[in-house]
Amino acid sequence: MLSIEVGEALDAIDAALSTLSKVDVAGLAVMDVLELAARCEKATRHHDVVRYDLSHELHRREVSEIGGKPGKVLADWLRITPAEAKRRAEVVEPLSPRTALSGEPLAPRQPGTAQAWRDGNLDGEHVRIIAKFLAQLPFDVPAEVRDGAELFLAEKATQMRPDQLSRVAHRLALEINPDGQFSDEDRARKRSAVAGRQQPDGMTEIRINATPEMMSYVEAVFAKFAAPGMCNPADQTAVTEGEPTHEQAQVDSRTIGQRQHDALMAMLRSALGDPKLGQHNGLPVTVIVSTTLQELQNATGHGITGGGTMLPITDVIRMARHSYHYLTIFDGVTGQALWLGRTKRIASADQRIVLHARDRGCTKPGCTVPGYATQVHHAAKDWKHGGATDIDELAFACPPDNQLVETGGWTTRKLAGGDTEWIPPPHLPMLIGGVNDYHHPERFLPKDEDP
Repeated sequence: MLSIEVGEALDAIDAALSTLSKVDVAGLAVMDVLELAARCEKATRHHDVVRYDLSHELHRREVSEIGGKPGKVLADWLRITPAEAKRRAEVVEPLSPRTALSGEPLAPRQPGTAQAWRDGNLDGEHVRIIAKFLAQLPFDVPAEVRDGAELFLAEKATQMRPDQLSRVAHRLALEINPDGQFSDEDRARKRSAVAGRQQPDGMTEIRINATPEMMSYVEAVFAKFAAPGMCNPADQTAVTEGEPTHEQAQVDSRTIGQRQHDALMAMLRSALGDPKLGQHNGLPVTVIVSTTLQELQNATGHGITGGGTMLPITDVIRMARHSYHYLTIFDGVTGQALWLGRTKRIASADQRIVLHARDRGCTKPGCTVPGYATQVHHAAKDWKHGGATDIDELAFACPPDNQLVETGGWTTRKLAGGDTEWIPPPHLPMLIGGVNDYHHPERFLPKDEDP
């Protein structure tokens, strides 16, 4: 429980905010409005210091103590995104005091920014700009130069808007590294390939920051397979090997971007199912799609991949012509799937395919991890406690959530309809349990027979 002193402080804040909300700002003079805005802004910044410190502290706690990953627990508790919970902890980490292995207290890694932040003189955007500046400095910049630049920017941040500070940081970066020289380590830190969320029209944006080596491979692939007439999905005799005819190149009306997209798609499709790729969770590295018999017969609707992507049924049918894909079909009315039993602890490949169709992803409430990234979890009774590896006792769970049953005090059980219910630890009953509907968006929509 909170101490009496802390509780009284929070009550005072609530009372003060209640008073401020009743102020008739329309009746204030201009200087009074500006002063009130400045005081409220500083109060908000002080409030952020406490909020971010709390997130940082929670991220230092053990999973067994808080009943889950810190970011997810805090996100559920405050109804914010896990990304926001993690961001707060990461923002304040370099601004927090440290402790050496010997127990000796150490200053924050960014002492100038930390002091100005805790004094209520910086906005979160100021802190982000300074952190980004330091992260983008070349790896071999001397520590004394880096530290001096941090103190300089922290001082400027107390006098400038974030947009002004960003310009100063850019000029300072040019001063420190005027020739723009970066090492392999610098480039390696920036490499990334991030797939965004699937949009309502089914499209997904993928952002890639490629190293020079990766770009050299991409250039070679595009030179061959993104040439006019190659890998053209509109061509009934699309060329993926050899050279296109002059006529095929001439009638190719795709843009450069479309040709490069189609080239990558053709290269990925040709690689899937290759034995050289090995296996992932007991299955060949390939596409797994689940859909209903009714949708296949009507050629309408969609299938869902093991990664959570919704595929138009026309794409599903077209992809079925290519080998090495798994297509799971179940009854769209009853949802009935195969019953498969095993006397071994490890689920069979067939059982994993059934789970892709039934669960589609992690079954813990609020978890968005798709089936490709999950493990098979003994939901009714753990194997070591006598549980059976039968399909009606299994469920998908991502590795962190699966571990919660082992060390976090969570329990699971199968409900009559086949869903998996998650039950919080007894000492943390306020955590959100129940059934995860995220991977089943059809449950969000009213049925025809609903009023």
